[in-house]
Amino acid sequence: MRIACGIEYDGQPFYGFQVQIQEPTVQSCLEQAISKVANHPVKINCAGRTDTGVSASHQVIHFETDANRTTHQWTLGINTALHNGIVVLWVKFVDDDFHARFTATSRSYEYHILNRKVRPAINRYHLTWVLQPLDHDAMHEAVQYLLGTHDFSAFRSSRCQANHPERTMIQALVMRQDDEIICKFKANGFLHHMIRNIMGTLIKVGKGERPVKWVQEVLKSKDRTQAGMTAAPNGLTFSNVTYPDEYKIPCNE
Repeated sequence: MRIACGIEYDGQPFYGFQVQIQEPTVQSCLEQAISKVANHPVKINCAGRTDTGVSASHQVIHFETDANRTTHQWTLGINTALHNGIVVLWVKFVDDDFHARFTATSRSYEYHILNRKVRPAINRYHLTWVLQPLDHDAMHEAVQYLLGTHDFSAFRSSRCQANHPERTMIQALVMRQDDEIICKFKANGFLHHMIRNIMGTLIKVGKGERPVKWVQEVLKSKDRTQAGMTAAPNGLTFSNVTYPDEYKIPCNE
């Protein structure tokens, strides 16, 4: 049978989601915990891989098993065996054609900036600190140029393994709450480092180093060297993933 799970994790203790030589990773911790409950080796698939230091408030995974457990038993058992930086939010039995990555219709990220003169103490691993005043209205105006379907090569990492650079940006906004600037992005998919490269570009606009329309020029250039630096991973959170209604997958919106 195929089982889907909603996952929340703190990215700070992990070397990203995907299994690699460096440990721990989110995937390896999940596979070890699930395998313990299933009583057999388990491999998982996720909606979107995240880098070192990037958190998730609503990641989705799926795995295959013949083990007979209730959703409550899966949830309780996995959470008991998991690293304390990860938690299973929900468990759901799904049809065999469901795939955490390929069935997804959209993915969402948030990027949080603390914009004040002194560094953060609380939540310091989940905020990017920018000392200089940022014009969030200019940043919001600039990011509107990214809405729609485009070639996002200018914001693509050289290590990106995607087959093509075209993505459809469904939502892009920047808002301020006191000293915190919150940026939200929703697209059908994202390229490697795409959000962090966009943020590095928007921060230059926010500082007044570049005009609003520069973001459009960078996008059209399809040249990574024309964009801003890659922003820090802390502050970035994988916040949601959506699927066709027929699968009845819980949503974080």
